[in-house]
Amino acid sequence: MYAVIQSGGKQERVAEGQRLRVELLGETTGSEVAFTPILVVDGDTVLATPADLAGASVTAQVVGDELGPKIRGFTYKNKSNQRTRWGHRQRYSTIEITAITPAG
Repeated sequence: MYAVIQSGGKQERVAEGQRLRVELLGETTGSEVAFTPILVVDGDTVLATPADLAGASVTAQVVGDELGPKIRGFTYKNKSNQRTRWGHRQRYSTIEITAITPAG
């Protein structure tokens, strides 16, 4: 059984026991998070319509926080001595899928 969830504007295919990195959720480590699935597949049964997914849910546990790769940038304008160095490092939450419950 697997499901497709949406988090942070991105969709991920998940199965029970899987760990994945999503955008920062703002939850503490060890807390439970529930996602509403977009699609649930259980063998030959596919639940995809809003009526089918009315009671379906995907629960996950927050394992910790991570930092993404460092992105360095540099902008300048020619002949005007205008230079800017900047950097960014995205923060992510690591979650572990604990249960996928289809509707019903």
